Amino acid sequence: MSRAMQCQRCLSWGSWAQLPRSLPGSRDTRSLYLCAASVPGPAGRCFLRRVLRTSSISLPRACVRYQGGSQESSVQPSSSRQSQLRNVASSGAIKKHQKSLSAWFSHQPNEERQFGPSFSLDAVHVDPVIRESSLEEILKPSPDLTIQNQLQQPYRRVISLHNLFDVDACGRQVKNVVLYGTVGTGKSTLIKKMVVDWCHGRLPRFELVIPFSCEDLSHSHAHISLRRLITKKYQHLRDVVPVLEASNLKVLFILNGLERLNLDFRLAGTELCCDPNEPVPPSAIVVNLLRKYLLPEASIIVTTRPSAVRRIPGKYVGRYAEICGFSDTNLQKLYFQMRLSQPGCAGEESQDRSSAEQENLVEMLSRNLERHNQITAACFLPSYCWLVCTTLHFLYFTRTVPPSQTLTGIYTSFLRLNFSGEVLDSTDPTHISMMKYVAKTVGKLAYEGVMSRKTCFSEEDLQRCFEVEMKTESELNLLEVFRSDVFRFFLSPCVQPGKEHTFVFTIPAMQEYLAALYVVLGEKKTLAQRVGKELSEVIGRVSDDVVVVVNIISKVLPLRFLPVLFNLLKIFPRYFSRLSGKDRDAIAHTMAEELFKEEDYYNDDVLDQINSSILGVEGPMRHPDEAPDDEVFELFPIFMVGGILSRRNRAILEQLGCSIKNLAAFEIAKAMEKTVIRKGRRGLPPSELMDYLFFLHEFQNERFTAEAVRSLRTINLSSIKMTPLKCSVLASVMSTTCHEVEELNLTSCNLDSGSLRTLFPVLLRCKALHLQLNSLGSDACKEIRDLLLHDKCVVSSLRLTNNPVGEQGARYLAEALAGNRSLTQLSLLHTALGDAGAEAIAQHLAENQHLQELNLGYNSLTDAAALHVVEVAKRHETLDKVHLYFNDISEDGKRALDSLRMDRDGVRALVFLTAGTDVSDYWSHILNVVQRNLPFWDRERVRQHLALLLQDLESSRSQTANPWRKAKFLRVESEVKKMLGKLQDGTL
Repeated sequence: MSRAMQCQRCLSWGSWAQLPRSLPGSRDTRSLYLCAASVPGPAGRCFLRRVLRTSSISLPRACVRYQGGSQESSVQPSSSRQSQLRNVASSGAIKKHQKSLSAWFSHQPNEERQFGPSFSLDAVHVDPVIRESSLEEILKPSPDLTIQNQLQQPYRRVISLHNLFDVDACGRQVKNVVLYGTVGTGKSTLIKKMVVDWCHGRLPRFELVIPFSCEDLSHSHAHISLRRLITKKYQHLRDVVPVLEASNLKVLFILNGLERLNLDFRLAGTELCCDPNEPVPPSAIVVNLLRKYLLPEASIIVTTRPSAVRRIPGKYVGRYAEICGFSDTNLQKLYFQMRLSQPGCAGEESQDRSSAEQENLVEMLSRNLERHNQITAACFLPSYCWLVCTTLHFLYFTRTVPPSQTLTGIYTSFLRLNFSGEVLDSTDPTHISMMKYVAKTVGKLAYEGVMSRKTCFSEEDLQRCFEVEMKTESELNLLEVFRSDVFRFFLSPCVQPGKEHTFVFTIPAMQEYLAALYVVLGEKKTLAQRVGKELSEVIGRVSDDVVVVVNIISKVLPLRFLPVLFNLLKIFPRYFSRLSGKDRDAIAHTMAEELFKEEDYYNDDVLDQINSSILGVEGPMRHPDEAPDDEVFELFPIFMVGGILSRRNRAILEQLGCSIKNLAAFEIAKAMEKTVIRKGRRGLPPSELMDYLFFLHEFQNERFTAEAVRSLRTINLSSIKMTPLKCSVLASVMSTTCHEVEELNLTSCNLDSGSLRTLFPVLLRCKALHLQLNSLGSDACKEIRDLLLHDKCVVSSLRLTNNPVGEQGARYLAEALAGNRSLTQLSLLHTALGDAGAEAIAQHLAENQHLQELNLGYNSLTDAAALHVVEVAKRHETLDKVHLYFNDISEDGKRALDSLRMDRDGVRALVFLTAGTDVSDYWSHILNVVQRNLPFWDRERVRQHLALLLQDLESSRSQTANPWRKAKFLRVESEVKKMLGKLQDGTL
């Protein structure tokens, strides 16, 4: 019975919660015991002669018995000969080999190097849990896949990597070890660590380690000897290999990724070979090494996915070991602690602050893991721990990330690290890539979830997306391999109470990524569209050939009508091409609708959403009976047309077997210009505008971004926490053009001097710049000074209200005023200037020739400083308005300031709500300023100042006999009293 039919009959397809460990495998083979008399009669003698002719092995060495990959006995060379050969082998060749292997296996891929040189394999490696297993356990169904079974399991037979070759339960020395695990559990990383350990003397059991990649072996079809295979890959061993068999060296062969090879252990399929010099297919070398017929003294460790475990008959395996990932949350914490606390993680600038931020990240992440949130289930796989660290590094330490790095690029590279173009099943004739299969099946599930705003999936959902099109044996076999090897990489059990038997995507953003990939690859098609595409291709190919033939025949025969008939066949492909062009418009339209959904306008921006999904949300836990918030999928459109269509990501996806044609990407981008840019021109809330800017950054299409950015004349990002990453995104996107920005609002955005440095090119082009409520101190003012003194600066209005500028900051700003030629309005309201800061401003004010309005309100100025500023302002050519309200100005100072006349002195000082015996024209402006800034000011001090304003109003009202003026005074007094009442009640 075929594997697919057995699978269909014996397994419960309705129960996706029980992922079986029964694996599709190769045919079973019977035990073979080779000795001189094992085959009696002429046939036995003939067989023996054939063996001896093709091998250099002596007859006594043929009398060896192997069972279960554990060796019972062998004949050793003489001690003197062994010592001589060992001296040859222990020459500098092995040391050169160790040095070469160490350099190669310590080499980190590009995705790792973005963390800095301090992230070596030794520095951040945490060994996953390895559990000793058996063939019986592999074949029996696994328990329900729930978070309780997946985490904190009391593994009784846990074994370390260095003890894999210890004697087995029967006391026999283990020679062959099969180390298996699903995608993402860390098989390749564990092998790299094993090799590096040997190179540094931390694996003394073996004197020589020879690693092979089964992927490399699978690409070689030419016959080659074991000796040539080793020296071809490791030239340093050319002096060691000739004596390898006789020297009795303790050799370890590492065969990584056995699922890439199709092995046949039948004698009819792979003949016996015990001669290292005999050329045979690479798969035959592997088979005979595992049979212990070739180099029987050598130890072998094989890594593979679960579906390929049974390709090696059990009698050739001494120990099965399963990599269980970080099944203990303490291992997850240790990994994050080591990785996020590395000195080079946060860059070289402001080490003290970066170190504190690193510790804070580790603490928040640890608390989230302790709550057993969904991230705990995700970090069961070490590869997802890497993704979490990479994402946090991207979010918090952008200074060390290449400018072109994007979130989509991180996810695409993450998939390349884990799949690297692997086929799902090397025995399947279609050779479909694993990632392509995932995009077609898991991508469909992800897309349907996004469209229905759903993140939890039942068994019925899985059946509908995975099994509805299973019609052939090949398709069922592929599904079984996927369930065994890949399923838990993308989907994990839900941790929410009452939903333990449902599944969610291991990382929430992965659902949106795969949904986007599903759409962009064109998998979202109706049956008619799929048939139409195939028919179009067939007709297109056939019609060209037929038309050529008919044209030739028609020259000698009267068949003039036939070319016309066959030319009609070409109409269908052209018509279908136009229809497929409409698909591109549909993708662009879908992306625009998802990107600018009004119901998502006031959510957090996508970067904050990702941050919350990793670090959790601080505060009380949600009650189980409380209705959940609506699911948000704002990354989906950004991934769909932004990140995935960028040239770099398309190149990586091409390596994974997911091809996106340049023409398709061009047509989608062209279609987006009609929808996305038009909708982006309308006013967007700050969080939605940040998402739009992030989309443009992810797209990495400079021409498209420039077209979109030109329409942004006003940029309002107030109350957005502008992390270093967001500042980099804003600077990167705005750098595609050089147009002036009318207004940039960065109020309450957590800016600092580093943020201003990053945004410097953008700030130069902004006419109105709002930097209120950002805790900008003297260091930031130094950056602002450099900004205002730049010859390309066009800033005309600068608001620094409610920032701790201080005296030193005022000195920097005073220097800027002296040399700036664009600034006309400067607000330093409530910036802790004091008299010294105001004096510094006054000293340089005379050198400025363009300032028209200066706000120094609420800065604890006394009479002397206020009068000095006004005296300088009187002599200023353009300055006509100085705000001095809410300062410590006495009655004498008030009278001196009240005596100023615009027509005579050329300046007006706004101090109180009165102007002599009349109400000030700016009374409403002053009260509005108070009301807007009250949440950030000292309420008691504001109450005292309002009381003084009220007394001044009452005093001025008593001095006038004009009824119209009295009415105006009464109106303003009522507004002040109302504000005082609300202030005392706490309602303001």
